[in-house]
Amino acid sequence: MKLMSFLKKLAAPVWLALTAVAANSPAALAQFGSQPVKIIFPFAAGGSGDAVARMLAERISLITNQPAFVENRTGGSGMIGVQAVKNAPADGTTLLLTPFTLMVIYPHIYPDLKYDPQNDFIPISQVCSFEFAIAVGKNSPVKTIREMVEWIRKDPKAGSYGTPGAGTLPHFFGIAIGRAAGLDYRHVAYRGASAAVADLVAGQLPTAVLSTADVLEHHNQGTVRILATLGVSTSPFVSGIPTLKQSGYDLSGNGWFALYAPSGTLPTTVERINAIVREYAQSTQFGEKLLTLGLLATGTSGEELASRQRAETKTWEPIIKTSGFRPTD
Repeated sequence: MKLMSFLKKLAAPVWLALTAVAANSPAALAQFGSQPVKIIFPFAAGGSGDAVARMLAERISLITNQPAFVENRTGGSGMIGVQAVKNAPADGTTLLLTPFTLMVIYPHIYPDLKYDPQNDFIPISQVCSFEFAIAVGKNSPVKTIREMVEWIRKDPKAGSYGTPGAGTLPHFFGIAIGRAAGLDYRHVAYRGASAAVADLVAGQLPTAVLSTADVLEHHNQGTVRILATLGVSTSPFVSGIPTLKQSGYDLSGNGWFALYAPSGTLPTTVERINAIVREYAQSTQFGEKLLTLGLLATGTSGEELASRQRAETKTWEPIIKTSGFRPTD
């Protein structure tokens, strides 16, 4: 394992150097031209995804020596911004930073989706990932997932969980958890994570499925208790807390933010942007900034992002379809 780790570290700079040569070819540079680069983030300013978009814009501007900025194109639960990128000129000057939900979950819940995640965009890179957690209030009688399951079986009134909203991944994670544990685990949709956290702290909500970042500070302060994280590996943010899989339930998955270009963008331009993102993702500066937001830098290839997107789209399809959820629910 140590040898493989060393070889990967040795290979990374070589790959980046070769990519940089190709990505700075005349074709790639010509396509950028002197136009500013716009990163569309399809939600309001102020959240962690918006912060990531602004860091990327700053880095692209620094490396390309041309203006780069973020446009918060809101509306339609994020779909307006995605459509704007789909319809933008494929010249490398309009990019999309989006949470995976719009590319993986939405195709299963919006039958009239006005964009095709597979064909209307070119995957550039998964920029970073984040995890989810199951939490209870400080006065809850349970300290493990197993205890939570028994608690709900004895007291069905405890069998509700809050999320940031209907149709979000925490919503569907809760459905999957309920089925895996054989529980009547009822969803309570909030308008954003902060409202759910407030009720959890106040003892008005028995349990919640939220991003780890949403409850981390409260967990550290002792006002909520994280029972398990839902990532594919032990959380780097909380010590001594098992994953759901380690707790005996075969469920795991991370959320992520990824960068895309409109279909038709030149491969050399995509390679150039990917090289910038991957180099930045490997930097201590970017990694440390993301940790403060509850995010982990990844910086994948476009091919890796495309493969992950296809696999997760397939994984979540049966869970979402059998839930019977519709956007009007």
